[in-house]
Amino acid sequence: MTKDTENKQLLHLVFGGELEDIDSTTFRDLSKLDIVGIYPDYKSAHAAWKGKAQATVDNAQMRYFVVHMHRLLDPDSAH
Repeated sequence: MTKDTENKQLLHLVFGGELEDIDSTTFRDLSKLDIVGIYPDYKSAHAAWKGKAQATVDNAQMRYFVVHMHRLLDPDSAH
């Protein structure tokens, strides 16, 4: 891995909310979305996602997601 690759920010957004139905990704109330944060790499985003997902395991309608923001910012990037 090159130094540029090691230092490149691969931003990830972690957010979640209560879904209308467990078989969809339509949120019940957009004003109640939980924006957990933006993280500089997948490893830290996954840790945040896992913590939120485990904390809300008793609510089957609650889902958290990791969005690879770096792919949206640079669609030509393969990372």
